[in-house]
Amino acid sequence: MSSKAYNISKAFILCISVFISSLSFAQVGDAMRGIKTVVIDPGHGGQDPGCHGSHSNEKEVTLSIGLKVGAFIEKAFPEINVVYTRKTDVFIELDERAAIANRNKADLFICIHANAGPAKAVGAETYVLGLHRTDAQRKIAERENSAIEFEADSETRYEKLSADAIIARQLQLSVFLDHSIEFAARVQYQFVDLGRENRGVRQAGFLVLYKTTMPSVLIETGFLTNPSEEKFLTDSVSQNKMAGSIFTAFEDYKRYYESADQSTQLEQSEPIDYGVT
Repeated sequence: MSSKAYNISKAFILCISVFISSLSFAQVGDAMRGIKTVVIDPGHGGQDPGCHGSHSNEKEVTLSIGLKVGAFIEKAFPEINVVYTRKTDVFIELDERAAIANRNKADLFICIHANAGPAKAVGAETYVLGLHRTDAQRKIAERENSAIEFEADSETRYEKLSADAIIARQLQLSVFLDHSIEFAARVQYQFVDLGRENRGVRQAGFLVLYKTTMPSVLIETGFLTNPSEEKFLTDSVSQNKMAGSIFTAFEDYKRYYESADQSTQLEQSEPIDYGVT
């Protein structure tokens, strides 16, 4: 990149961040009121099956786990409004999933997916919005973003997520990105406690996360392309365990989020590095 182009890029990001700073500060005040609404987003659905294993589709796994997560929250915290982007096998457009969260003024957006990769790939990972660091992260984002292929006029409705656009969005919603990482770290900690392989907290340019205006994560629960992982993720008992782990992470995050100093620490027997990669 030339020096001139670099300076233009920096100026663009600075202008964007200044222009929307008033919005971000207003949203910070809303965030401090406590968690009132959570949106659960089971990925894919309808004509979009997502990835698949030998006998399962991603859309079925995500719906089952998503409904269980929501049920746990509803039972433990009846005062919290739990909104689902879908509760049945229907197709919901990516921008509409984000719009549902935005319209409901959600305090947390939990997007649930299943992964695809080599047959030996194993483990769970949780994503926040950001620039991908590896080719594998880029491919995951591209695969999940490919849901727009099932949408009409997607070429005109979705902008290309350039590095500048993602960085500007991170600046705009920096306080929410911090909270996204806090929740993501708690999800991964609970997965480790469950005995799942920890693939860490990662970042990539997911369209659904780009369009939300609250703390938001996308959870890749495991690899349907790995026979043992597929068996685990399609088992109802295992799904309950995964949903329970996400719920426990939510409980811990809620305590952190609503605490005066937000200094609640993860309780763990040994250090785990949850640095975003």
